[in-house]
Amino acid sequence: MLDRRLIFNFDWPTLVTAFLISAIGVVNIYSSTHPHSGAATPLYLKQVYWTVLSFGLAFLVLAFDYRTFVRLSYPFYLFCLLLLILVIFFGRSSSGSQRWLQLGVFSFQPSELTKIALILAMTRFFTEREMPRGHGMRDLAVPFLMVGLPSLLIFRQPDLGTVVLLMAIFLSVLVFVEVRFKTWAVLGAGVAVILPTLWHFLKDYQKNRLLTFINPDLDPLRTGYHITQSKIAVGSGTIFGKGFLHGTQSQLHFLPEQHTDFIFSVLAEEWGFLGCFILLFLLLFLISRGLKIAKTSKDRAGATLAIGITAMLFWQTFINVGMVVGILPVVGIPLPLVSYGGTAMVTNLMGIGMLMNISMRRFMLSP
Repeated sequence: MLDRRLIFNFDWPTLVTAFLISAIGVVNIYSSTHPHSGAATPLYLKQVYWTVLSFGLAFLVLAFDYRTFVRLSYPFYLFCLLLLILVIFFGRSSSGSQRWLQLGVFSFQPSELTKIALILAMTRFFTEREMPRGHGMRDLAVPFLMVGLPSLLIFRQPDLGTVVLLMAIFLSVLVFVEVRFKTWAVLGAGVAVILPTLWHFLKDYQKNRLLTFINPDLDPLRTGYHITQSKIAVGSGTIFGKGFLHGTQSQLHFLPEQHTDFIFSVLAEEWGFLGCFILLFLLLFLISRGLKIAKTSKDRAGATLAIGITAMLFWQTFINVGMVVGILPVVGIPLPLVSYGGTAMVTNLMGIGMLMNISMRRFMLSP
């Protein structure tokens, strides 16, 4: 029987905020893909289908205690690793990347599900192994393996953006669970040594993106074209924007990937600073809700899980907006709940469902 306290403690602010952000996303996908070809289902309509499905999954997540998902995290993590391996042999390629598995009439991206799998697996590990004096290097061997295995498989696709995001989530959780200062110093020194070596493993286009970030005029018609057009779109929106369906950069299709990675540029051009402020306020409110849920959680598992999911939402927002306005390199990370993408929508709303789950069960001290 459903505990009535779950209904009384339903997290309406988080749900309504997620719905409003998703609605803004659908409107902007409509604009960025206008006019629509009659030969196939319009992308904005596909996004509506995925959004409805994702909200349904979020409500399904609410039906189970979040600690059940934490207990099942290791099998789910291994399942996602298996999917990433299958991508190598059977994955569908698009734009030079092999990231998708085809299931009948639709495809999905296992690397997106891996974000949730990693967060759940780390939550279980750090919940079962509390270190009052902080974690040392030996204590972090298994977590490093947890983030390292999927990162290598995803890097091979290649998908540098998701690898960067997994690392950011991993480090955010480490900050929360407390790591000894000496360990941070060793990690920092290790990163300083490894980064120059990683340069040689990057694809040529990835190297060019990083070089173009430093100097956008280095290759203005190819790798620098994305960020140049994006900054023109953002700047031309001024305060109130050019109006719905009246953005020149988006409607004339100067903006590449304008319905996915650069969807924020479409919003900025058509709705201006005011539209950007509203969207970023909603995203910031959603992230602040996640932090509040982590703070008010009654057990370590709920707090760690909430921090991991909130970090996923924060870093996606920060990196996407940062690359759109030119303060970060272009690494191909979608804006949560706004960019077009079915698997990304499922992943983000499943995460938000878990946040609501933790919030609704904050009065329960034991499973």
